[in-house]
Amino acid sequence: MSRPYRLQAENCIYHITSRGDDRKKIFISEIDYQKFLEYIQLAKEKFKFYFYAYCLMGIHYHLLLETTQANISRIMQYINTSYTVYYNIKRNRCGHLFQGRFKSILVEADSYLLELTRYIHLNPVRAKMVDNPEEYRWSSYREYIKPSKESIIDKIQRDCYFKLSSEKYKQFVLDGLNNPSNPFSMVYAGFILGREKFIKDTLGILKVQVEGEDVAHKKLIQSVMPEDVIKEVALFYKKEPDVLRKAKNKPLLAKKVAVYLMKKLTSLTNIEIGNEFGISYTAVSKAAKDIEGLRLKDKRVCVDVGRIVSRFKV
Repeated sequence: MSRPYRLQAENCIYHITSRGDDRKKIFISEIDYQKFLEYIQLAKEKFKFYFYAYCLMGIHYHLLLETTQANISRIMQYINTSYTVYYNIKRNRCGHLFQGRFKSILVEADSYLLELTRYIHLNPVRAKMVDNPEEYRWSSYREYIKPSKESIIDKIQRDCYFKLSSEKYKQFVLDGLNNPSNPFSMVYAGFILGREKFIKDTLGILKVQVEGEDVAHKKLIQSVMPEDVIKEVALFYKKEPDVLRKAKNKPLLAKKVAVYLMKKLTSLTNIEIGNEFGISYTAVSKAAKDIEGLRLKDKRVCVDVGRIVSRFKV
């Protein structure tokens, strides 16, 4: 079954969630939480989006952000990949950290943005980790009720949608303790939260993207240039780039890794990747599967791949 298409457009507000693979913890130490927030800040500088709220829990996280470009996949690829590489290297482990693709819900700001911030900030209370959201350190709630110049939240842009004093916002959130509500019960088709007109407009944009912009979309989400993949893999394994490209070469480990990373980090098709290495598109699939298998069996290969990925600014 093909993956569901994800709407990518500028000036869209998304609620993003992602869970640890097999419900395992993705944040263990305080440094982990801090590092994840650092990657969000770096992503903001790189991809120019607005950040409105967050809550980092042990096995999952919630983010609320607004794109200025049609690049939500690139944003989340950068954050999740960067954090996974950090996490795996720090703990000398291999494999996936997050469970599949991140989940995104497109949000109509005028109707649901304020309510969503409350829902996000009450997460630790619903999980019975604290009695009051102010007690939880790893959410943006304190930045809402105790304004500070050093904030990851884009308050000026947020205030364009709603503006409450610190005391009024605090009371709004605390009222949710006695009158809990779940805005996600109103989600349409699993990925749209808004009124009828917003839903129809969103579906119209999605139809245009799916039917008329598949090629442009692939180019848009490309985050790493193919030649950079070959260059970095060759450098890591101390090979000449042309050695990886030669069609008659037997499949060296370095060549397989380059094929694998080109599938993971670029938008090239299997045929296009095959053309880069002088192999068939079926050989591309086999090489990528071989490396995926080695990453699970051979810790050295897993760590090596992680170190190569960490060289890319993705």
